[in-house]
Amino acid sequence: MKRAKDDLIFEIIVTILLLIFTATMLYPFLNSLAISFNEANDTARGGISIFPRKFTLLNYQVVLANAEIYRAFAISVIRTFIGTLLSVLVTAMLAYGLSKKELKGQKIFMGFCVVTMYFNGGLIPTYVVIKSLNLLNTFWVMILPLTVNVFNMIIFKAFFENLPKSIEESAKVDGAGYFTIFTRIVVPTSKPVLATISLFVAVVHWNSWFDASIYITNKNLLPIQTVLQKIINSNVMNDQLSKMNANAAEMMRISSQVSTESLLMATMMVATIPILMIYPFLQKYFAKGVLLGSVKE
Repeated sequence: MKRAKDDLIFEIIVTILLLIFTATMLYPFLNSLAISFNEANDTARGGISIFPRKFTLLNYQVVLANAEIYRAFAISVIRTFIGTLLSVLVTAMLAYGLSKKELKGQKIFMGFCVVTMYFNGGLIPTYVVIKSLNLLNTFWVMILPLTVNVFNMIIFKAFFENLPKSIEESAKVDGAGYFTIFTRIVVPTSKPVLATISLFVAVVHWNSWFDASIYITNKNLLPIQTVLQKIINSNVMNDQLSKMNANAAEMMRISSQVSTESLLMATMMVATIPILMIYPFLQKYFAKGVLLGSVKE
């Protein structure tokens, strides 16, 4: 009875702490969402919490009237799709090779990979390398540098090492090579780790803005997060209104009902909600991803 009571008290304390933590994480998002749907004049009064007092879609109308948002959104979608596909494929192939004990110099290659997790060349040397490869101001500068992630490779490697050896041995007896085994046997049986790493990589690509801000000057190649960062650092009110096709009277009416803060929140929601909508369906893979690299069966 005493043990059951102690467990109940522990569960109550943990639940309360998790609820407080959840509220702390959720409130800023809900507050930003409420401001994005609220009239600017009313927002200036303060007191907006998680519900808009005077609901309006005008903030989103102004934001979505900017063609640059659509172009940047498309770049982010393409970048996330291609970057995730390429990164998962290359990282998985590297991990599969390093998972083989018979590979000569396996420990040396693994050591080289692990070192990169703790040390990097620095921003300026990296920029010089990118420039020497003629990747500046190209779409691929956002893809190729992120192709291999050593942390993801280690998760892949641990998963591959746990696969039954008998399956590969049977395939070798039938004359299959490593590439055939990888594509026909390993990949189909590795759906959990593939889904986990794909989610990790997709989130990184969608949220990345710094690389594009350094290596890209062509505004037609900027992803949505970089555009959002530039909007934050500019006069968003005048910039957004200047891109709307409206007469003087309409511009005056709009400018009286929107503000820099409300437009900024609306732009932030446009950039955040798409990736947020994916999380409820794939969130379970994050928990799996933490365990895949450590649990041995």
